[in-house]
Amino acid sequence: MKQNLWDSIRKVHFIGIGGIGVSALARMMLLLDKKVVGSDLSEGFVLKRIKKLGGEIFIGHKDSNLAKDTDIVIYSPAIKKNNPELIQARKFNIPVYSYPEALGLISKDKYTIAVSGTHGKTTTTAMIAEIMIADKKDPTVVVGSFLNRQKDNFVLGKSKYFIVEACEYKESFLNLEPDILVITNIDNDHLDYFKTIKNIQKAFAKLITKISKDGFIICNPNNEKIKQTLLMTDKKAKIIDYTREKLGIELIIPGEHNIQNAKAALAAAKIIGIKKEQIEKALKKFSGTWRRFEYKGKTNKGALVYDDYAHHPTEVKATLKAIKDKFSNKKIIVIFQPHLYSRTKFFLNDFAKSFDNVNQVIITDIYAAREKNDKSIHARDLAKEIGKYNNNVQYISNFSDIERYLENKADKNSVIITMGAGDVYEIGEGIIKY
Repeated sequence: MKQNLWDSIRKVHFIGIGGIGVSALARMMLLLDKKVVGSDLSEGFVLKRIKKLGGEIFIGHKDSNLAKDTDIVIYSPAIKKNNPELIQARKFNIPVYSYPEALGLISKDKYTIAVSGTHGKTTTTAMIAEIMIADKKDPTVVVGSFLNRQKDNFVLGKSKYFIVEACEYKESFLNLEPDILVITNIDNDHLDYFKTIKNIQKAFAKLITKISKDGFIICNPNNEKIKQTLLMTDKKAKIIDYTREKLGIELIIPGEHNIQNAKAALAAAKIIGIKKEQIEKALKKFSGTWRRFEYKGKTNKGALVYDDYAHHPTEVKATLKAIKDKFSNKKIIVIFQPHLYSRTKFFLNDFAKSFDNVNQVIITDIYAAREKNDKSIHARDLAKEIGKYNNNVQYISNFSDIERYLENKADKNSVIITMGAGDVYEIGEGIIKY
């Protein structure tokens, strides 16, 4: 978004301000000394943080939340068209932008490094950000988590560089104007919107087509799904195969998937002109982000507690392989909260096979997020399917009951990992003592 437009804005209203992406733009507005007002359905960690930083927060969506003197409204893609604040904004003739549209307006006037992909985009975005910040490139950053060093999901830079996590859901990323596009991978997900893998590939193909002949596409062109996607486009940009990069360091964060993320970040930073030794120096210190294999602490009995955002079978398998490799001599206990009824139903068989190499699995209720319960799938169904491959699985609905169970059963020989895109991390936070 052009600087003179920001200059003319005094007050911004955010609908769905508790979302990790929308809250990043709210943080941006606060750093630019704008008045920030927002609403969400329930109070959570992110919402409390915005409030602490000076934002005015409403719980629940009402037309009375929106003041007439608001200059601009930005809303989450999860917000429905009949939202009362959205309707009120149009009645007041206040300019309205979706979160992806707002990102696109920022991207327009910046040299944009967009990180896309079904898995790994948050970590890869954060890696590129840490590399460029360490090299004093002073980028603006929007990431779907919190950077460990900055303790923030938004960094306001003064240079031309904009590093942004590019989400494919509802083709949101097509609002961006990337100069460098990273595609970590392409996989089945968000099928409540896309329906088929081919439609996902078509969305990525549209994004690829937007890159000019002076731009770069960093991907694994030999991956079958990416190869098919590239063939759908009249690509002009230079293709960079990140899998050919040589990583001469050991990462703090475990897993082969993170090595691949680091290679993609290395390839992007090299295009910017950062020397390999500087890139590896930054990557060597990279300790991950919030809710990505995040170490939380220990229980009273000495069990290690981790948390991870994994909510897709591919992500679950990759994370559990990493934790098994890191803690091969410990009992691994997984608490998994399925995310979305549609995703749980579609990937039921794949999820069932994802937990076979851990010692114990606890399944809790499906986190509905944007969906209504159609009653055709339940967390018990998933627990039953997992039981075909791992006989030490149980369904426990109540978080407090899970906490009490873990406090009694997990000791210093145990590693507990909470997994899912909902609020399952609260279980880990409830049992850590130091």
